[in-house]
Amino acid sequence: MEKLRRVLSGQDDEEQGLTSQVLDSSTLSFSTRVKWFAICFASGIVCSILGTAMLWLPGAGTKLFAVFYTLGNIAALASTCFLMGPVKQLKKMFEPTRLIVTIVMLVSYIFSVFENNEA
Repeated sequence: MEKLRRVLSGQDDEEQGLTSQVLDSSTLSFSTRVKWFAICFASGIVCSILGTAMLWLPGAGTKLFAVFYTLGNIAALASTCFLMGPVKQLKKMFEPTRLIVTIVMLVSYIFSVFENNEA
């Protein structure tokens, strides 16, 4: 359990140097990280469900769907930043094995919001 707490709090042995020193001075406690993870993840789920419900609205339903669903996905993705830290999250997202998926995901988010707002 202690190893899990170290990994989730960003105190893993992989991070060395100035970045880890800056992050160590501004870390949150483990219980605070878990609470904000739950809040952010739950709000992401609520936004995604709300966006799906917006599909049945006449007129601007697809625009609202795109906005709320994208915000929900971003909130759910950002919730993991509370567990592992934003720098480590970004490093893992942009690893060579995940780079293509990350780029496709980010481009999809951008196109889903801006393409529906121009129509």
